[in-house]
Amino acid sequence: MTALPGLSTPQLASPDLLRSVFRRHAAGVAVITAQRGGSPVGFTATSLTSVSAEPPMISFGIGTHASSWPVISETEHVGVHILGEHQRELAATFARSGADRFGAATGWRQGPEGVPVLDDVLAWLVCRIVARVPAGDHRVVLAEVVLGDPTGAGRPLLYHQGRFHGLRD
Repeated sequence: MTALPGLSTPQLASPDLLRSVFRRHAAGVAVITAQRGGSPVGFTATSLTSVSAEPPMISFGIGTHASSWPVISETEHVGVHILGEHQRELAATFARSGADRFGAATGWRQGPEGVPVLDDVLAWLVCRIVARVPAGDHRVVLAEVVLGDPTGAGRPLLYHQGRFHGLRD
């Protein structure tokens, strides 16, 4: 492969290339929660996307090896929580493998449709899963919004270069 004028030599597609490129892409931070039967599950997601306004629909990605996947693969509803810059530790907890995500340090309550709803977030939704689309070692989950609350206070949390950041003016 030859370099383009003024550019470095392009790399062939690989997981490392994809990770390197997306480290440069700033993304909002959300936590997805669910419960089916036993204990609640949840994970930090930066892949949250608005898909459709009519009907209101969102999507997110989840790895099929993730600890939350068995519940997400079977549940009918999920909670979607938009985190504020004051919630860096919460984002890190839900991103960390083996963490006690719903322990004493996490404020939450049982919400509509049995979905765990986190406290003090910028906004939250309860969504009904309509599809789980295979995408390599992940699934893209499409979910229709059932209800939510957009009235939390604060500024959004962002993920960039492998770290959580607040907005700067």
